[in-house]
Amino acid sequence: MSDDVKLPVVVVAGLHEEERRRAVDELLAGCVDAVALRHDLSDAALGTVHRELRDAGGAFGRADVPLTNGCPCCALRADLLPQLVRIAAEQQYGLAVVELWGGSDPHPAVEVLAGGEVAGRCMHDVVELAGVVCAVDPLRVTGELSVPDELSEHGLHTSADDARTRAEALAHQVEYATVLAVPGTGPDDDPAARRAGLAMLRQLHPTARTVRLGGGSLIRAALGGFDVAAARDRVNPAIALLPQTHDEAGVATLVWERRRPLHPGRLHDALELLVPAAQRSRGRFWLANRPDLMLAWDAAGANLAVEECGPWLASLPDAAWELYPPERRAAAALDWHPLHGDRVQQLSFTAEGLDADGIVELLDSCLLTDAELMTGEQGWKALPDAFEDLLEPVS
Repeated sequence: MSDDVKLPVVVVAGLHEEERRRAVDELLAGCVDAVALRHDLSDAALGTVHRELRDAGGAFGRADVPLTNGCPCCALRADLLPQLVRIAAEQQYGLAVVELWGGSDPHPAVEVLAGGEVAGRCMHDVVELAGVVCAVDPLRVTGELSVPDELSEHGLHTSADDARTRAEALAHQVEYATVLAVPGTGPDDDPAARRAGLAMLRQLHPTARTVRLGGGSLIRAALGGFDVAAARDRVNPAIALLPQTHDEAGVATLVWERRRPLHPGRLHDALELLVPAAQRSRGRFWLANRPDLMLAWDAAGANLAVEECGPWLASLPDAAWELYPPERRAAAALDWHPLHGDRVQQLSFTAEGLDADGIVELLDSCLLTDAELMTGEQGWKALPDAFEDLLEPVS
C-alpha cells in the first residue's frame, strides 16, 4: 500500500454477539490481508478496556488499556485511532474491520473515526470509511424492541453511567448502518417470525441493504462506500426522512403528519398509551406552548426521549436562515405553511400488529381545537407546561 492510499475501514456493530462475530469472521475470510480490532468494554466500569487484534489466523496483540474519563469515545480516540494509524503505516493489511462492543452506537464511533486526529494528523487522511454493518438476528428484533431492559442488565453497556435500553441501542444500530447482515434460515426457525423480523428491519431502515451471512455477498456490500455526512443527516431528527407508511408480514408503519400545534397537557396524558403502541416511533413535533422550538421524538422499548432540536426556521428572522444547512432551508421552503411556516407534526410508528387507526385518533385528539387555535401564540404560551419532566422549563 503506497503512502497516498488510505486504509479501508469497515465498522461492524450489533447487539447480537454471535451474528456480529460471524460478520467479522466473514469479512476476514473474504479478504486475504484483513485485520480486525475489537475493544471489549465488559470491564469499562472498572476503568479498563481489553483490546484484541485478530486476522484470519486468529487473535494476537491483546492488551489492557485505560478507559479515559470513563468515556468509550475517548477510548476510541486514545487507542483505536493510533492502532489504525500504525496499521496503515506498516502497510501489512489492506482492510481493517472495527468490531464495536455490543451496546455501542456506531454513529459517534464513525464520527470519531472520520474526524479524529492522531499526533496532529487527521484520520480522514489515513483511513477511508468503506462501510458500516449492523449484524442482527431478525428473529430477535421485534421482541427486543418491545421490552425496557437496560443494556447494563445484560452487560452490554459502554460505561458506568450508560442508562440506555437494549431497544434504544438496537434501533439506533439498525437505522444508522447501511448494510444489515442477517443469518440464514435455521432448521428450527419459525418462518412467519422470520418474515416479520425482516419486515421490521426493512421498515426501520428502508434504504439499507440486507445481506445473508454466509451467502458470499457481505464483503462486496460492506466495501460499497460510506458517506459520513449523508449518514449524519439521515439520523438527524431535524431533517431526517421518516419511513413511509407500509404493511408487510403483520408489521406496519404509520406516518402521522399534521400542521396545527399539539396541546402539551393532552399529549403528555396520551404518552402512556402512545409510547407502548409501537415497538419503534420517532420524528419531530411542536407544542403549542413552545411554538419556536422543534422537538425530537425518539421511542423504543416503551421508553421515550424528547429532545430539543433548535428553532423552527419560521421563528427566525430571514437573515438567520443562513446559519442553517442548505438541506434544512430547502426542506422548510418546499413545505412552507401560510400560517405555521415550517412547523409540522411528523411522527412514524412501526410495530407488529399496529393499531394505526387508534394512534391517529389519539394523536388527533391532542391537537389544538379550533377555539384553542384562535387564541393565538399568546394564548398557547399560557397553557400549562406539561413536559417539564422531559424538557427544560419554558423560560
